Amino acid sequence: MHTSVLTEAVDKAHKAGRHALIPFLPAGFPDPERFWEVLRELDAQGADIIEIGVPFSDPVADGPLIEAVSLQCLADGVDLDWILDGLERMAGQLATPIVCMGYYNPFWQYGMARFAERAAQAGVAGCIVPDLPLEEAGPFQEVLNAQGMDLIRMIGVNTSEERMRAYAKNGSGFVYMVAALGITGTQAGFPPQLPQALSRAQDIFDDPIALGFGLERKEQLGEIRDLVDAVVFGSSLIRHVQGGGEVRTFLQRWH
Repeated sequence: MHTSVLTEAVDKAHKAGRHALIPFLPAGFPDPERFWEVLRELDAQGADIIEIGVPFSDPVADGPLIEAVSLQCLADGVDLDWILDGLERMAGQLATPIVCMGYYNPFWQYGMARFAERAAQAGVAGCIVPDLPLEEAGPFQEVLNAQGMDLIRMIGVNTSEERMRAYAKNGSGFVYMVAALGITGTQAGFPPQLPQALSRAQDIFDDPIALGFGLERKEQLGEIRDLVDAVVFGSSLIRHVQGGGEVRTFLQRWH
């Protein structure tokens, strides 16, 4: 097993007494030119890992906001070549590890081995693929691991203990707990079974636990704050940037 820079990034934040911050930024948002500026701001203002969203025409796990942004990015011509070309130009300029989050079809169409090789050269440390089931993840995980990259596992509050134990034998980097029964950016609060699900995940996984879907500020965590190692936020950051807010002021909510 390779040494994961993603695990190290989360552990570093944990040792500093805080949750690791993992912003999600759709590739090409708020527009193809400003995307790279916002990426640099996230890197400079204290993000611990940055998720770059790969736009897709049928984002089944995303709510209306991220879906609309993804469709606009596609209309602007953003694809995997655009993302990897840009990251290659920035190689060595970002201190924050990069993760690509997207649906399986674009990676499969691009060619898994071709993507893994180019992504590694561009400095991508891992991938999150919400619609890739555990039973079919082997080939993609193999080509990613061969390039020193992680395939992040996604679990939900309704994932059984047996299923978590199966996930624990695969994947690396960190574990992404979805804090909702539904799509992104539409939740009014956490489901009541979330604390129990997080406790079960802590017992089963050796890797850190990141919580995502519906997060906006650290006060939301309340009694579950000690059950979480990292926080992922997407829709709330997009709304903040769309409203003219600075990346710096958004990240300050979590310090």
